[in-house]
Amino acid sequence: MAEASGPRLGDHTTLRLGGPARAWVRATTEDAVVEAVRRADEAGEPVLVLGGGSNLVVADEGFDGTVVEVATSGLRADAEDDDPTCGGVVVQVSAGEEWDAFVATAVARRWVGVETLSGIPGSVGATPIQNVGAYGQEVSQTISRVRVWDRRLRGVRTFAAADCGFGYRTSRFKADPSRHVVLDVTFQFRQGELGAPVGYAELARTLGVEPGARAPMADVRRAVLALRTAKGMVLDPADHDTWSAGSFFTNPLLPADRLPDGAPAWPQPDGSVKTSAAWLIERAGFGKGYGDGPARLSTKHTLALTNRGEATTADLLALAREVRDGVEERFGIRLVNEPVLVGCEL
Repeated sequence: MAEASGPRLGDHTTLRLGGPARAWVRATTEDAVVEAVRRADEAGEPVLVLGGGSNLVVADEGFDGTVVEVATSGLRADAEDDDPTCGGVVVQVSAGEEWDAFVATAVARRWVGVETLSGIPGSVGATPIQNVGAYGQEVSQTISRVRVWDRRLRGVRTFAAADCGFGYRTSRFKADPSRHVVLDVTFQFRQGELGAPVGYAELARTLGVEPGARAPMADVRRAVLALRTAKGMVLDPADHDTWSAGSFFTNPLLPADRLPDGAPAWPQPDGSVKTSAAWLIERAGFGKGYGDGPARLSTKHTLALTNRGEATTADLLALAREVRDGVEERFGIRLVNEPVLVGCEL
């Protein structure tokens, strides 16, 4: 790899890990995003499209190519009237907008459907790629379309939600990661004072309602932020438990007959069951705070692998392998990483 001398990616990721890039473009308009990616592609230059950096694990050596930082902004609703009796609203949001700021706006303007996704770091453009979800909601439930720059066809395309291939923490964009650059995301919301039915038991208990009941959206947002903060999942520069990429492993989807005894189970439409990666990790011997080096499991949540301040990417990946291999040895289930690995392997 050629020596990179540009900005350090660790200064732009929530893990605070990753070496320098060879070149860096901060694109504040859609045209600038497209032009930067197009030029790099025409030159045969590797490209890393960077949003909020909350879902990246970047090699210590950095990235031998051009980072295109998507810093676009803008939000446009098709109705300025926020009267909850009006029914619904369609909202187009630029990819570079901060996700949690958008959620706060949605709650304030009574747009129902993303309130339990409060406190998640990153940008709006990243959310359809992972089909971001938490506490019973996924962005696929409110996304109506996604506009992208197609690097293969060299043109702008629009995908309706039904064509995005959304699944558990996946989409067509994640399945073909080098092809599409998200430019903006359009959401379709109901309007109202109450949030969507609360489908997550822990959140229902916190709110003091029965599962399936509804609560004021502002209350839901406050409750989710409190739960996430207690788990070290709301960014705080002073708290090393938040120096992470969030949940490092996805919850496994298994045939029902492979579910370990006593493991949580959420039946899926295809007959499989989803179980808890955190449950598997803990019962394989990896408790909160596990590790004796600069990379350790969070002291608040076993799914988060954290940088305690002096870690390298190599340290973090060594811990990830230890946990993954330990779970596989104990249960015969191989955990899959959720963050995108850049220039490194697990």
